[in-house]
Amino acid sequence: MELRQLTYFVTVAEELSFSRAAARCFISQSAISHQVARLEHELGAKLIERSTRLVRLTDLGAQVLPLAQQMLQIESMITATARTPSGRVRMAANMSFAQQSLAAIAQLRNEHLDVEIEFIIKSFDQRIEAVLGGDVDLALIRGGLDRPGLAVQQLWVDDLVVAMSQSHPLAGAEEVGLAELGGYPLLLPSARDQVLLHNVIRDAFDRHGLERPRQAPPLPVDHTATMELLNHPEEWTVLYERTPLAGIAFTRDRERALRVSVSAVVRSPAAHSEIVGDLIAALQSVRSAMPGHD
Repeated sequence: MELRQLTYFVTVAEELSFSRAAARCFISQSAISHQVARLEHELGAKLIERSTRLVRLTDLGAQVLPLAQQMLQIESMITATARTPSGRVRMAANMSFAQQSLAAIAQLRNEHLDVEIEFIIKSFDQRIEAVLGGDVDLALIRGGLDRPGLAVQQLWVDDLVVAMSQSHPLAGAEEVGLAELGGYPLLLPSARDQVLLHNVIRDAFDRHGLERPRQAPPLPVDHTATMELLNHPEEWTVLYERTPLAGIAFTRDRERALRVSVSAVVRSPAAHSEIVGDLIAALQSVRSAMPGHD
């Protein structure tokens, strides 16, 4: 029996859906089904009854669920107890957070000269696993997250940047309406590679009762959005930050609907250390001091 099997079983039991559980655990539905089946095989009994329309716990599954939840909580507490003492703090993010993170670290170092603070670049999935495993103390993410063993604290909300070629008909406007943008093809990576941006744009157009923009062919993983905009000047996209580039114009949506939250992820149920709390406060302070932010 493996802890990850218990994690997947608990998630399916809480969601009563293999597809939602797979999305919550950031793995495929077939993988989570396989691991639950392995757990059932090792126990020699069914924990979950499956049909085309229904997922429910067996009587044994209902008895096992609270025990499995306790085991996962204990595992999280053991990891937190064994973590490196507060003389070192490790923060994981991606490069788009580098400016705010390094400024916050510099600010914190003035207050905690004896603390070593590391900034580590990791992908989204790697950040989450690193926090769960105790390899890092804090991770920065965009969007939400609901996963056992983690606590999420929203730090701020960012306006997304609308980017287009300077040859685009809407280029040069300080603001553009969603209805105007919807008349032109939208360039994004595939939903599989960038589900957050797809969800943000879909929800923004739906909330305002607008037809969703036509999707341009998905951006290949080895291409940059800005280069594709130069090659296809009728398209537009959204970015997390504004980086001046030749031939590219930036604007923002008039409705301020294209927004995404930024959050700190730490382990739970154990409370984070004082230095981690100070780092979170420094991140918020640095962000509020940046031009264009309240």
